[in-house]
Amino acid sequence: MCSGGPGGTTLTLTILVYSEAVIASLPTTARASELSPPGGAALLTLDCCALGYDGRALLSDVDVVVRGCECVTVTGPNGSGKTTLLRAVLGSAQVLDGTVRVGTARLGYVPQRDPLAPVVPATVAEVVGVGRLPLTGPLRRLRPAVRRADRAAVQDALELVGLADRARTPVAQLSGGQQRRVLVARALAAEPELLLLDEPTAGVDALHQRALCEVLARVRDTGVAVLVVTHEPEALRGATTRRLTVADGRVAEAAA
Repeated sequence: MCSGGPGGTTLTLTILVYSEAVIASLPTTARASELSPPGGAALLTLDCCALGYDGRALLSDVDVVVRGCECVTVTGPNGSGKTTLLRAVLGSAQVLDGTVRVGTARLGYVPQRDPLAPVVPATVAEVVGVGRLPLTGPLRRLRPAVRRADRAAVQDALELVGLADRARTPVAQLSGGQQRRVLVARALAAEPELLLLDEPTAGVDALHQRALCEVLARVRDTGVAVLVVTHEPEALRGATTRRLTVADGRVAEAAA
């Protein structure tokens, strides 16, 4: 159970891990298959969902499936409900109808803004290491084996985003684009199977947008499912496998 939406409304976010046999037994006429590509296992399914706040739906009839090795971008005008879709997956918007199913409990989330990262007196590695806390907890980290695993995961995440050489650099000394990649690395340190990003290219120059696009392509190719809300889909074209558009309260497939 997760508390979501204003007023403390409670919603149920169903966490399921499907075996191949279970997937094979699902009805082929399921509505969510309308926006489902062929390929790997479904890591996120929104099935005939109405999503919104305070009991009022902003999005209706949402049928989306995101699978491993996909990078799906979600675009649309301001106020169309792009972020509502993301928040429904995270449990902070209401699922008024239908079902949201997450095929793994390990989610990674990169917010549009994180005011802590640029100002906290910490190194890049220390910020990324925070992403390990959901897996290891503060007490388990006292064990040498856990600390070694944490260091290895942080190093792997930094290498994936191209910042391994900046591990000991104070995060406040990095550019805005580099700080955004630090946030991606922090999310990756938790070893997610589904990575959610909210406007990762906002306020980032073209050079660092290209770097971020390359990072997301590498993450996608490791088998992670990536769902990105963005106003700048062209900046992520090189990583995008599918594109969804949100308009007039509906979500539709668009040409990538």
